[in-house]
Amino acid sequence: MFDSVSAFPEIILRSAVVYLMIIVGFRFAGKRHISQLSLIDFALILLVSNAVQNAMVGNDSSLTGGLVAALTLLIINIVLTRFVFKSNRLSRALQGEPRILILNGHTLEHNMDLEEISMNEIEESVREHGLENVEAVKIAVLELDGSISVVPFEASGKSTSHRSTNVQKRRRTRRGLKPS
Repeated sequence: MFDSVSAFPEIILRSAVVYLMIIVGFRFAGKRHISQLSLIDFALILLVSNAVQNAMVGNDSSLTGGLVAALTLLIINIVLTRFVFKSNRLSRALQGEPRILILNGHTLEHNMDLEEISMNEIEESVREHGLENVEAVKIAVLELDGSISVVPFEASGKSTSHRSTNVQKRRRTRRGLKPS
């Protein structure tokens, strides 16, 4: 079972390089491709995974070679996730930042262009949140996970305040305050 142990360092290196290149590739593809998988995006993911399989394990098609590659990917993912969690700079580099798409009922076309989001996609998201049109939106944000958060105006025209408990705890902790 372990007759190809000498190939393990090469499999580990190949798997690490492929993983990091895929991360970089998806980072440049944009956030919206993460959340809103179209048929084209789904096909791409399937084909990329098939294409890079041989790049990771080389000629080693053994069970152990595959397990070493999978274990390498898992370990890199765990380590990278921890670094991203602890470093705002690395988090911004790998994940980007949330981007405002609608502010006070007006679309920010420059931001939409940067994220390659069409007006149709914005309108669809607004409708999914139970609103009739963009003018009813106080703020809409493209989040890191590719989803679009929408905060409507209240009926009186004043904005509503929706803040996640986790975000409040994180902000309080960053300011040196204990989470409530």
